[in-house]
Amino acid sequence: MTIEEFKNALDALGITYTPKMLDQLAIYANFLIEYNNHTNLTRITDLNQIYLKHFYDSLTVVKEIDLNTIETLLDLGTGAGFPGMVLKIFFPHLNITLLDSNQKKITFLQELSTKLSINDLNLVHSRVEDYAKTHFESFDLVTSRAVANLLTLSELSLPLVKLNGHFIALKGNILEEPDSTYAINLLGGKIYHQTEFNLPIENSHRTIFHVVKINRTPTNYPRPYDKIIKNPLKKKVK
Repeated sequence: MTIEEFKNALDALGITYTPKMLDQLAIYANFLIEYNNHTNLTRITDLNQIYLKHFYDSLTVVKEIDLNTIETLLDLGTGAGFPGMVLKIFFPHLNITLLDSNQKKITFLQELSTKLSINDLNLVHSRVEDYAKTHFESFDLVTSRAVANLLTLSELSLPLVKLNGHFIALKGNILEEPDSTYAINLLGGKIYHQTEFNLPIENSHRTIFHVVKINRTPTNYPRPYDKIIKNPLKKKVK
């Protein structure tokens, strides 16, 4: 995706932008490529692919929610900042927290935020289960991009979502994933919508999975990660 193609894609998504935002994105892309030479952040190092598979893909969140109605956002397992850092560039009003258990990735984001002159950003090195203990039901929106299957993600994410808030997962094809409906309901969520589309240019499949928090989450969730994996929240078959 060239810069011109990216700008056309922004228009198609209904995202308004300024020259400053595009400049910040260019700095982001170049720094990502440079940093990746010594620290493994991404397998995608071609500039056009970065704009398509990282930047554009991150912004497709707007297909499911009007970010102008959101104040607090947690990007769970943010990695090199996708989608959270990209959303911060284009929606600077957002109070965004980028969380990752990998310190090297948080260090990259710290250096990146300085280069981009973004000062009002919360960067957290922590496991989700530990962070949830002090930030239970604290966010209007929790996002996650291809971190784990929906069954696992639901237990990690929904306890951090406020009542009437949202959880949005950016995924590839989810047809082969275990059914997460029971877990979502147990954790206070309700499946709201699912958007299916193909990335432009290469036509790879994408799914945006949207859950709304309609009830409070029981306070004993999320469980430790090993328990989530060993004993997933599935309806018991009698």
